[in-house]
Amino acid sequence: MHDPQQLLELAAHLAEQAGHAINGVRAAGFSVQRKGDNSPVTVADTLAEAIITEGLAATGIPVVAEEAVADGAILYATPRYWLVDPLDGTREFAAGRDEFAVCIGLVEEGRAVLGAMALPATGEVFGGILPARIAWKQHGGTRSTIAARRAPAEGLTVLGSRSHGRAGDFDELLPGRAIATCLPMGSAMKFARLAEGAADVLPRTGPTMEWDTAAGQALVEAAGGRVLALDGTPLRYGKPGWRNNGFIAWGAA
Repeated sequence: MHDPQQLLELAAHLAEQAGHAINGVRAAGFSVQRKGDNSPVTVADTLAEAIITEGLAATGIPVVAEEAVADGAILYATPRYWLVDPLDGTREFAAGRDEFAVCIGLVEEGRAVLGAMALPATGEVFGGILPARIAWKQHGGTRSTIAARRAPAEGLTVLGSRSHGRAGDFDELLPGRAIATCLPMGSAMKFARLAEGAADVLPRTGPTMEWDTAAGQALVEAAGGRVLALDGTPLRYGKPGWRNNGFIAWGAA
C-alpha cells in the first residue's frame, strides 16, 4: 500500500477506531499508572496503540509508537515511517477533561507528510496530506475541507498548553505581536483547532516528542499553515531520542 490517499484513509480509520476504544475505557473506569519518566499511562493508551500498530502493519511501513518506545523497544528512523501517539493528553484524559487526541503521522525523509487525528471526546476526525495540501474534518458523518486562517487585525488568538505552559512563552516567541486572546488547551488537539482556522498560533518552548507533533504538523501544513523549530527552520523528524526542542505553529501567512 503506497497511495497517499489510501494511507490517509487507513490512518484516519484507525485513529477513529482507537478513539472508540478509548471512550470505552473511559466509560468503564480505569486506573492511572506511571512510566519510567513518571508520565501517566492507562490501559486506554496501550489498547489504542495495539489497534493502530496492528492496522498499520498492512502498509509494510515501520511504526514508531510511544508506548513501545517507553517499554524499551529499540526503534530507528528510516526514510519512511509512522509516528504514533495513541493517546496524546493522557493527563487531561485522566483528569476527566475532553482535551485528548489520537495521533498518527507519516514521515518521509525527515518531513511529516501525512497526519490523521481523532478527538474521541467530540467525535471529530481530521486528515491532512502533503504536498497535495488537502486537509479535512469529519464529524457526524460529514466531511468538509478546512483551512488555516490569516491572523485578524485586532490580534492573535494564541493556543497555550494547559499542562505544560511556561510563564513568558508568549513574550519570548511572539515579541511585539498583539494578542487578542489566549486559550489554554491540552494535547495535540491544538493543532486541529489551528488547522481549522479557530486560532492563529501555537507556541511551545518546552520539549515535546516527535509523536506528539508529526500528525499535527502535517495537518496544519496541509491546511495552509506552517510549523517551525525555534530557530525558524521547518520542524524535522528522526532526531536523537525522538525529541523536539520546542516549536511554533502558525496559521496562514
